[in-house]
Amino acid sequence: MDGTKRENIEVGLEVEVVLKKDQRRGVLTHGFVKRILTSSKFHPHGIKVMLEDGQVGRVQEIIEE
Repeated sequence: MDGTKRENIEVGLEVEVVLKKDQRRGVLTHGFVKRILTSSKFHPHGIKVMLEDGQVGRVQEIIEE
């Protein structure tokens, strides 16, 4: 599912994000959404979220259950 649209993301969702430090390498970090930080409906690089462990990144992929 598309991580660039805020409507697709909700608290507790399992996602893959790219952290700021990993943007050049494209390394993804797995986690669960604790807070949605982007207020706009769309962001071309992914909606920014805080994971339950406190890390902040942009959603690249939503894990389907």
